[in-house]
Amino acid sequence: MQLKYKPMGQYQTNCYIVTINDRDIIIDPGVGATSWIEKNVKNPVAILNTHGHFDHVWSNAEVKKIFNIPIFIHHKDAFFLENDQFSMGKPKSKADFLVNNEDIIDLEGIRFRFLHFPGHTPGCCVIEFEEAWFSGDFIFRGSIGRVDFPYSNPEDMKKSLLRFKEIRYDKPVYPGHGEPTTIKNEQKHVDYWLRAI
Repeated sequence: MQLKYKPMGQYQTNCYIVTINDRDIIIDPGVGATSWIEKNVKNPVAILNTHGHFDHVWSNAEVKKIFNIPIFIHHKDAFFLENDQFSMGKPKSKADFLVNNEDIIDLEGIRFRFLHFPGHTPGCCVIEFEEAWFSGDFIFRGSIGRVDFPYSNPEDMKKSLLRFKEIRYDKPVYPGHGEPTTIKNEQKHVDYWLRAI
Protein backbone atom coordinates (compact mmCIF):
# COMPACT_ATOMS: atom_id res chain seq x y z
CA MET A 1 0.00 0.00 0.00
CA GLN A 2 1.27 3.43 -0.97
CA LEU A 3 -0.21 6.49 0.69
CA LYS A 4 -0.38 10.19 -0.05
CA TYR A 5 -2.35 12.76 1.90
CA LYS A 6 -2.85 16.48 2.17
CA PRO A 7 -4.90 18.65 4.55
CA MET A 8 -7.56 20.55 2.61
CA GLY A 9 -9.53 23.74 3.21
CA GLN A 10 -10.11 25.90 6.26
CA TYR A 11 -10.59 22.86 8.49
CA GLN A 12 -7.44 21.11 7.23
CA THR A 13 -9.32 17.93 6.42
CA ASN A 14 -7.02 15.13 5.34
CA CYS A 15 -7.66 13.84 1.83
CA TYR A 16 -6.01 10.48 1.24
CA ILE A 17 -4.96 8.62 -1.88
CA VAL A 18 -4.39 4.92 -1.24
CA THR A 19 -2.62 3.07 -4.04
CA ILE A 20 -2.74 -0.72 -4.16
CA ASN A 21 -1.87 -2.81 -7.22
CA ASP A 22 -1.51 0.37 -9.32
CA ARG A 23 -5.08 1.41 -8.53
CA ASP A 24 -5.98 4.52 -6.54
CA ILE A 25 -8.67 4.90 -3.88
CA ILE A 26 -9.56 8.47 -2.90
CA ILE A 27 -10.73 8.96 0.68
CA ASP A 28 -12.58 12.12 1.77
CA PRO A 29 -11.98 14.62 -1.05
CA GLY A 30 -12.57 17.85 0.85
CA VAL A 31 -12.56 21.54 -0.04
CA GLY A 32 -10.24 22.29 -2.96
CA ALA A 33 -8.98 18.71 -3.24
CA THR A 34 -9.60 18.17 -6.94
CA SER A 35 -6.45 19.66 -8.45
CA TRP A 36 -4.20 17.86 -5.95
CA ILE A 37 -5.99 14.59 -6.68
CA GLU A 38 -5.63 15.06 -10.43
CA LYS A 39 -1.86 15.50 -10.04
CA ASN A 40 -1.44 12.46 -7.78
CA VAL A 41 -3.55 9.66 -9.24
CA LYS A 42 -2.91 7.45 -12.25
CA ASN A 43 -5.74 4.94 -12.13
CA PRO A 44 -8.48 6.06 -9.69
CA VAL A 45 -11.24 3.52 -9.08
CA ALA A 46 -13.40 4.92 -6.25
CA ILE A 47 -14.18 7.68 -3.77
CA LEU A 48 -14.75 6.53 -0.19
CA ASN A 49 -16.34 8.86 2.37
CA THR A 50 -15.76 8.12 6.06
CA HIS A 51 -18.86 10.22 6.82
CA GLY A 52 -20.96 12.92 5.25
CA HIS A 53 -19.78 16.23 6.73
CA PHE A 54 -19.13 18.91 4.14
CA ASP A 55 -15.40 19.25 4.76
CA HIS A 56 -14.91 15.57 3.88
CA VAL A 57 -17.14 15.36 0.79
CA TRP A 58 -16.94 18.82 -0.77
CA SER A 59 -15.18 17.71 -3.95
CA ASN A 60 -17.09 14.42 -4.37
CA ALA A 61 -19.13 15.54 -7.38
CA GLU A 62 -16.22 17.19 -9.18
CA VAL A 63 -13.86 14.24 -8.72
CA LYS A 64 -16.57 11.76 -9.68
CA LYS A 65 -17.32 13.69 -12.87
CA ILE A 66 -13.67 13.98 -13.92
CA PHE A 67 -12.78 10.33 -13.39
CA ASN A 68 -16.19 8.65 -13.75
CA ILE A 69 -15.74 6.67 -10.53
CA PRO A 70 -18.26 5.61 -7.87
CA ILE A 71 -18.82 7.11 -4.43
CA PHE A 72 -19.18 4.83 -1.39
CA ILE A 73 -20.65 5.97 1.94
CA HIS A 74 -22.52 4.37 4.83
CA HIS A 75 -26.24 4.46 4.12
CA LYS A 76 -27.01 6.42 7.30
CA ASP A 77 -24.88 9.35 6.10
CA ALA A 78 -25.98 9.41 2.45
CA PHE A 79 -28.47 12.21 3.14
CA PHE A 80 -25.58 14.58 3.89
CA LEU A 81 -24.35 14.32 0.30
CA GLU A 82 -27.57 15.42 -1.31
CA ASN A 83 -28.26 18.31 1.07
CA ASP A 84 -26.38 21.29 2.46
CA GLN A 85 -27.30 20.92 6.13
CA PHE A 86 -24.86 23.53 7.39
CA SER A 87 -25.55 26.08 4.60
CA MET A 88 -21.91 26.13 3.56
CA GLY A 89 -22.56 26.07 -0.17
CA LYS A 90 -21.39 22.48 -0.48
CA PRO A 91 -21.82 21.00 -3.98
CA LYS A 92 -24.33 18.17 -3.93
CA SER A 93 -23.28 14.64 -4.81
CA LYS A 94 -24.91 11.25 -4.85
CA ALA A 95 -23.56 7.96 -3.57
CA ASP A 96 -23.35 5.05 -5.97
CA PHE A 97 -22.94 2.43 -3.25
CA LEU A 98 -24.68 2.67 0.12
CA VAL A 99 -22.81 0.56 2.65
CA ASN A 100 -25.13 -1.22 5.08
CA ASN A 101 -22.90 -3.89 6.64
CA GLU A 102 -19.26 -4.53 7.48
CA ASP A 103 -18.59 -7.12 4.81
CA ILE A 104 -15.31 -6.92 2.91
CA ILE A 105 -15.68 -5.08 -0.38
CA ASP A 106 -13.44 -6.27 -3.21
CA LEU A 107 -12.99 -3.55 -5.81
CA GLU A 108 -10.71 -4.58 -8.67
CA GLY A 109 -8.63 -6.63 -6.24
CA ILE A 110 -8.50 -3.95 -3.53
CA ARG A 111 -10.12 -5.18 -0.33
CA PHE A 112 -11.55 -2.88 2.33
CA ARG A 113 -14.52 -2.61 4.65
CA PHE A 114 -16.49 0.07 6.44
CA LEU A 115 -16.52 -0.38 10.22
CA HIS A 116 -19.52 1.47 11.63
CA PHE A 117 -18.69 3.70 14.62
CA PRO A 118 -21.66 6.11 14.93
CA GLY A 119 -21.72 9.09 17.24
CA HIS A 120 -20.07 11.95 15.37
CA THR A 121 -22.61 11.26 12.62
CA PRO A 122 -25.18 8.45 12.24
CA GLY A 123 -23.09 6.71 9.58
CA CYS A 124 -19.59 7.60 10.76
CA CYS A 125 -17.17 4.83 9.76
CA VAL A 126 -13.59 3.72 9.90
CA ILE A 127 -12.45 2.44 6.51
CA GLU A 128 -10.24 -0.55 7.13
CA PHE A 129 -7.63 -1.87 4.72
CA GLU A 130 -5.33 -4.76 5.50
CA GLU A 131 -2.53 -2.37 6.41
CA ALA A 132 -4.29 0.60 8.00
CA TRP A 133 -7.40 2.34 9.31
CA PHE A 134 -8.77 5.60 7.94
CA SER A 135 -10.78 6.89 10.87
CA GLY A 136 -12.43 10.04 9.55
CA ASP A 137 -13.75 12.02 12.51
CA PHE A 138 -14.23 9.07 14.85
CA ILE A 139 -10.74 8.86 16.35
CA PHE A 140 -7.91 11.38 16.14
CA ARG A 141 -4.46 11.44 17.63
CA GLY A 142 -5.26 12.17 21.29
CA SER A 143 -8.89 13.06 20.64
CA ILE A 144 -12.27 11.98 19.28
CA GLY A 145 -14.93 13.44 17.01
CA ARG A 146 -17.30 16.05 18.39
CA VAL A 147 -20.77 14.98 19.46
CA ASP A 148 -22.44 18.40 19.72
CA PHE A 149 -23.30 18.82 16.03
CA PRO A 150 -26.75 18.31 14.53
CA TYR A 151 -27.22 14.56 13.94
CA SER A 152 -24.45 13.70 16.43
CA ASN A 153 -25.29 11.35 19.28
CA PRO A 154 -23.22 11.18 22.49
CA GLU A 155 -24.70 7.82 23.54
CA ASP A 156 -23.83 6.29 20.20
CA MET A 157 -20.30 7.64 20.55
CA LYS A 158 -19.95 5.98 23.96
CA LYS A 159 -21.02 2.65 22.48
CA SER A 160 -18.59 3.11 19.60
CA LEU A 161 -15.73 3.89 21.99
CA LEU A 162 -16.51 0.80 24.05
CA ARG A 163 -16.38 -1.27 20.88
CA PHE A 164 -13.15 0.43 19.82
CA LYS A 165 -11.62 -0.34 23.21
CA GLU A 166 -12.15 -4.07 22.59
CA ILE A 167 -10.28 -4.21 19.27
CA ARG A 168 -7.53 -6.80 19.79
CA TYR A 169 -5.18 -5.95 16.94
CA ASP A 170 -3.09 -2.90 16.13
CA LYS A 171 -2.81 -0.89 12.93
CA PRO A 172 -1.78 2.60 11.89
CA VAL A 173 -4.70 5.03 12.06
CA TYR A 174 -4.96 7.89 9.58
CA PRO A 175 -7.55 10.39 10.87
CA GLY A 176 -9.65 13.01 9.16
CA HIS A 177 -7.66 15.79 10.80
CA GLY A 178 -4.17 15.91 12.26
CA GLU A 179 -1.34 13.41 12.41
CA PRO A 180 -1.40 9.61 12.19
CA THR A 181 -1.60 7.42 15.27
CA THR A 182 -2.31 3.75 16.07
CA ILE A 183 -5.23 1.76 17.44
CA LYS A 184 -3.34 0.75 20.59
CA ASN A 185 -2.20 4.29 21.31
CA GLU A 186 -5.72 5.70 21.14
CA GLN A 187 -7.23 2.86 23.16
CA LYS A 188 -5.27 4.25 26.13
CA HIS A 189 -7.47 7.35 26.09
CA VAL A 190 -10.89 5.72 25.75
CA ASP A 191 -11.77 5.73 29.45
CA TYR A 192 -11.04 9.45 29.63
CA TRP A 193 -13.33 10.20 26.71
CA LEU A 194 -16.09 8.01 28.10
CA ARG A 195 -16.05 10.14 31.23
CA ALA A 196 -15.81 13.38 29.27
CA ILE A 197 -18.75 12.88 26.94
